[in-house]
Amino acid sequence: MLALDVRGRILDEIEVARGSLASVEVHPREVFRPLIRRSAYACVVAHNHPSGDLTPSADDVLLTTRLQEVGRIVGIELLDHVIVCLLYTSDAADDLLCV
Repeated sequence: MLALDVRGRILDEIEVARGSLASVEVHPREVFRPLIRRSAYACVVAHNHPSGDLTPSADDVLLTTRLQEVGRIVGIELLDHVIVCLLYTSDAADDLLCV
């Protein structure tokens, strides 16, 4: 997660949770506690999908909605929730890895 100041500059990069291969449990209090301590104005959260599927899961959508609601209450805007994945293909004929 990125904690941002009023001008959109990065105050800090914060790891909130580390999950297993298939899931991670995140509660809004774990997200906003470090943001409040750093006097953040806004934030951007991100997580990975090891499967390579960028489609937000139902849990992703629910978490985003909850973070938006809590952010409105505490005065720290959630600017984006980014899903990251690494897609690659291997060309066996040329023995190359394309990233």
